[in-house]
Amino acid sequence: MPWFYYVARATMRMLLFLLCRWQVRGKDNVPSHGPLLIVSNHLNLADPPLLGVSIGRKMMFMAKEELFGSRVGAYFIRGFGAFPVRRGRLDRLALRQADQVLARGFALAMFPEGMRSQSAQLRPAFLGSAMIAARNNTPLLPVGITGTEKIRGLTWMLRRPRITVNIGRPFLLPVCNCKLTREELARLTDMLMLRIAELLPPEYRGDYAAREAR
Repeated sequence: MPWFYYVARATMRMLLFLLCRWQVRGKDNVPSHGPLLIVSNHLNLADPPLLGVSIGRKMMFMAKEELFGSRVGAYFIRGFGAFPVRRGRLDRLALRQADQVLARGFALAMFPEGMRSQSAQLRPAFLGSAMIAARNNTPLLPVGITGTEKIRGLTWMLRRPRITVNIGRPFLLPVCNCKLTREELARLTDMLMLRIAELLPPEYRGDYAAREAR
């Protein structure tokens, strides 16, 4: 990864200490090595670098292709370890890149909702995270983020919002040897989203607040 990755991490850490009340819970749950798929809710553009400094491992990010529209923006986003994915359809190139990241024993971070939640509540998730975890038999690390939705406007720095990154225990999806149908992927997606919901206060759980593990 280029020099920008390390400079951005140090800058993000300094800004969090100065401008926010930043807390990380469950850091002992992060495996120190080996392939890992990190799945989290998504509230703000600050969430990817926040995960980067909170998890403590080098990681790659799967980010929507719209963020790579400009050459300068793409340079900085790629510098932080991101690669593009086309949302709402099967992106085979992005899937291959994800498989390669995990095959090399690295950590990959994804936001299963596919976009920021404007209400701060969990939205229905896309199936991609479950598909990648299932086809690679990769441990998932659920993360619940609260507080970054308050980073908006011109005065948020004066309020020093409380930002919490709650890291759960890694787990494997119970994948059968059968073909991964859309229905099976939907079931597995619900399972991983419920793990994220458990790490969030009730008011953040949104679409998954009333669901029960199946």
